[in-house]
Amino acid sequence: MIIVTGGAGFIGSCLIKELNDNDIYDIIVVDELGHGNKWKYLANKRISQIIHINHFRDIIKNNYLKINKLQAIIHLGACSSTTETNVDYLMDNNFLYTKEIIDFAIYNNIRLIYASSAATYGDGSSGYSDKSINNLIPLNPYGFSKHLTDMYLMNNNLQDKITAIKFFNVYGPNENHKENMQSMVLKSYKQIKETGKVRLFKSNDKKYKDGNQMRDFIYVKDCCKVIMKMLNDNTFTGIYNLGTGKARTWNDLVNAVFNAMKITPSIEYIDMPANLINQYQNWTEADTDKLLTKIKNDFSFTELEDGVNDYVCNYLEKERCF
Repeated sequence: MIIVTGGAGFIGSCLIKELNDNDIYDIIVVDELGHGNKWKYLANKRISQIIHINHFRDIIKNNYLKINKLQAIIHLGACSSTTETNVDYLMDNNFLYTKEIIDFAIYNNIRLIYASSAATYGDGSSGYSDKSINNLIPLNPYGFSKHLTDMYLMNNNLQDKITAIKFFNVYGPNENHKENMQSMVLKSYKQIKETGKVRLFKSNDKKYKDGNQMRDFIYVKDCCKVIMKMLNDNTFTGIYNLGTGKARTWNDLVNAVFNAMKITPSIEYIDMPANLINQYQNWTEADTDKLLTKIKNDFSFTELEDGVNDYVCNYLEKERCF
């Protein structure tokens, strides 16, 4: 049995597809479905049951879960909004919730993989190395909530028992519900459909031309395959960056969307909102040395153009889930 928190969300639902493809079907999904359409991401998956997040928190706090068949918990359920301003909410939903799962997993000797974020690296002035996290200063409350969890892991010397994943800029199918936190691939696709053009923020740094700010974009299918490798290797513990290690520009990404749609590119550059200027990352690129040491030479990341083309042509244009 495997528990996937956030299992009806973006990465979680795609991971369940990967688990099913590896003949794993005894899966408990922990999520909050509400009145939205996230349930559709699970309609084509094989799972055992769905537990509401509040019920799950009660279960693990009181250690009520029958664990004789539980192999692992993959904790992907959290607030993913980098612009969330309710810090108390982030502390509870991102830090305390994850801490509860960590404590439960350690007490019961259960394998745990949880989602951290590249937002913990702040402006990147301390680099993007996952070898040390002591000097990181996040730029927003979201990054701070994730950093606190990573520090809890390190301060309690749990890095040899638990795996933390610092996700970089993930894009791909099953993200329609994410509203403002949808990837720029999906946002671009929608803008092109509606207006024939894409709007990008002007640069707030003279070192970068408009649209040439850079991100480490990684296809969600690659993320899921790496998580499977982590799940199958009990020595795959500690904190790992999960990006391609190759930064690309926003212009590159948007042009890839236009090309996938077979439309001539048209980009308009607009002023960056004032509330983002002081917390905007102009460049992120995962240091993947630790990760590549573990996955060795039997894995290669999808090129941006190939990933965008697959996402646009096989999912967005066909209006289907992964």
